[in-house]
Amino acid sequence: MISKSLVIIGGGPAGLAAAIAAYDAGERDILVLERDCVLGGILNQCIHNGFGLHTFKEELTGPEYSARYVRKVEERKIEAKLDTMVIDLSNDRIVTAINETDGLFRIAAKAVILAMGCRERPRGALNIPGARPAGIFSAGTAQRFVNIEGYMPGREIVILGSGDIGLIMARRLTLEGAKVRMVCEIMPYSGGLKRNIVQCLDDYDIPLRLSHTVTKIHGKDRVEGVSVAAVDDNRMPIAGTEEFVSCDTLLLSVGLIPENELTRKAGVAINPKTQGAIVDESLETTIPGIFAAGNVLHVHDLVDHVSTEAELAGKNAVRFIRGLDKGSSAVAIETGFGVRYTVPSRVHPAAATAITTIRFRTDNVYRDSYLSVLLDDERVQHLKKRILTPGEMEEVLIPAKWLLTRPGLKKITILVEKE
Repeated sequence: MISKSLVIIGGGPAGLAAAIAAYDAGERDILVLERDCVLGGILNQCIHNGFGLHTFKEELTGPEYSARYVRKVEERKIEAKLDTMVIDLSNDRIVTAINETDGLFRIAAKAVILAMGCRERPRGALNIPGARPAGIFSAGTAQRFVNIEGYMPGREIVILGSGDIGLIMARRLTLEGAKVRMVCEIMPYSGGLKRNIVQCLDDYDIPLRLSHTVTKIHGKDRVEGVSVAAVDDNRMPIAGTEEFVSCDTLLLSVGLIPENELTRKAGVAINPKTQGAIVDESLETTIPGIFAAGNVLHVHDLVDHVSTEAELAGKNAVRFIRGLDKGSSAVAIETGFGVRYTVPSRVHPAAATAITTIRFRTDNVYRDSYLSVLLDDERVQHLKKRILTPGEMEEVLIPAKWLLTRPGLKKITILVEKE
């Protein structure tokens, strides 16, 4: 069995940022495990721009963004094993992995950072009637075909779901000469960033049909069209609103799921709202020494936030390895009206940094409302917001002095208020 101080599972943007931060905090015995043949993760197929505005103060493509982190890892000579699949993780931080060179091997780690990212929700989760013709792809698969493999998935496209990948692929396929007939979204609001709605749909006159869904897929050997219908407040199709839309391809952009099979194997508690680990302010899970960051923790809209979060995990993993104690019991962070979840879910006042960032998403669209923070029953923050939407992540900043001056604090509540 191999021994390592820090093992990072995943060599995408989160894993690379965590490794660099851990190295810069003084840890040298680091191993990154990545199942792909190259580092960089999903950003390698995201050739559009818009990355790095927060981190590097300039606009980069996905490959350019990941390349900067890969270069930093190589400059620090941080060890990475590629083409390596991690197949098990125990609650005592034993990592089991396999590759062609080493075969099956086990690593005893002092700390582990989970950075496995997320995957797309498949057609099987949607229960759409119809046969199984060619021409049905997840948006991310289509992105890989077009941007890396050089294949066009189709010429006449309908996209179900308005997540950011689907919006970006609507533009990408249009630029490659395809006709995107429409984007259908079952919710009354888009799941993507406003800038992507404007730049990817509005700028190309691609219709976005909110409160609509695909009710049937037509075709036997190849998709020939889909039936689209409006839905009611319970997201059920409304009789009489169904129409046939001719197409040869259906792309699914219906949500992302954190890759937490290993997390569950280790016995880490999972947040049912995010499908990611429950973590504290250090991004440590409910299993000591196991940390999580990036899209495996909760799905982000900006990779810059993934990198910032992962850097925090890397620094705190080193603190754990060095035996630094958090020094106090944790204060729960609870969701109030309008807030779907928070990350983290608890904070140790004595271990909190000068500013603790709490990220979250709302459960609906709220206009001209207030974002409030309560410490027990005392309101300490009341920020006016013109609009809050589930498609855009929000954050509040909690100064350490708020926590340290209230020794009896029981809970922090984040909520949306009308006035």
